[in-house]
Amino acid sequence: QVQLVESGGGLVQAGGSLRLSCAASGRTFSSYAMGWFRQAPGKEREFVAAISWSASSTAYRNSVKGRFTISRDNAKNTVYLQMNSLKPEDTAVYYCARSNRFGSSPGGYGHWGQGTQVTVSA
Repeated sequence: QVQLVESGGGLVQAGGSLRLSCAASGRTFSSYAMGWFRQAPGKEREFVAAISWSASSTAYRNSVKGRFTISRDNAKNTVYLQMNSLKPEDTAVYYCARSNRFGSSPGGYGHWGQGTQVTVSA
């Protein structure tokens, strides 16, 4: 059983940066992929980024390519999302999630964190 806890969210001005962290607690017995998703109030949850167990594969939604970077440190059971050049449209609650396989579909992720709020002011 693994619990995921996000941190690092906050209020930042447009053009600024934040680094989100997702720490896994408990035991992880097999390899897994990790993903980041976001959701604004009243809107659908959307894919942001994903990374495979070995970090040999990464994926990003088009609107964050070149600005966001997903990484992981398996020894620390932590995945990161470095967000640069933030825009007001990035404002949302950001969630990390774990999947048995690398992918971008929310339905493929079985475990989710509580989320952390990211607010980007104009």
